[in-house]
Amino acid sequence: MTTDLSVPLRAITDLLDRAAIPYMVVGSFAAMAHGVPRTTHDLDIVIDPSATSLDHFLRELDPESFYVDADVARDAFRRRSMFNVIDMNTAWKVDLIVRKDRPFSIEELRRRTVARLADTDVATATAEDTIIAKLEWARASNSERQLADVAGILRVHAATLDLEYIERWVDHLGLLVPWAAARSLTSS
Repeated sequence: MTTDLSVPLRAITDLLDRAAIPYMVVGSFAAMAHGVPRTTHDLDIVIDPSATSLDHFLRELDPESFYVDADVARDAFRRRSMFNVIDMNTAWKVDLIVRKDRPFSIEELRRRTVARLADTDVATATAEDTIIAKLEWARASNSERQLADVAGILRVHAATLDLEYIERWVDHLGLLVPWAAARSLTSS
């Protein structure tokens, strides 16, 4: 059994591409692509499937290599929530998150960019959108790790971030408290 992320990352993103499902890597791996490396044991990918493309994707997952509960996946599609796929050869868990139906999530997916992760070029949330999403997770979970991820991105990309874009969404989504907390970490 290998712990190499490139195997499930390439397999899942290739299947998403073949099913014509728009996607982007988010979460810790997006934060590492834009900020400071850290350890994590799952991969988060936002997807925007149709019912037909989701069914195509599910049919293409080799049951000898991947575990997925198709009923849970279809329910996640209907509820716009999350399901996971487990690569049984590497033990990597891939959380597939159906894009939320709200202006920020639509804009976040539209703005995705290509980043190199585990020797693979994949669609990834931008640094700015990763910051905003991490701030939402920090607010929801009181997680210092999320704030540290934001601070890492701020340190690495201080000169190039579109702060006006970030602050517009921070204000719109009510993230002023975690935003201030994350920014204070950059000065320490």
